[in-house]
Amino acid sequence: MWKLGIILFIIVGPTLAGIGALIPLAMGGVNQINPMFLAGAAVVGAVIAIPVSLFLGKKINDLMSSKGGVTA
Repeated sequence: MWKLGIILFIIVGPTLAGIGALIPLAMGGVNQINPMFLAGAAVVGAVIAIPVSLFLGKKINDLMSSKGGVTA
């Protein structure tokens, strides 16, 4: 689960950090935003991505290890 969560963080982390960075830009515009607020929102998005990645990793791991799963 941890290894899968780390791999998922490579995708989920920058995605949520980008979404976090877009929020201040949408509220204030490019020329009127404080750069520290922009960086802080991106960091908050990246921090939120940690439990999201672990949750997704656990769900995927549970689906792969279940006996009633889909077989290829």
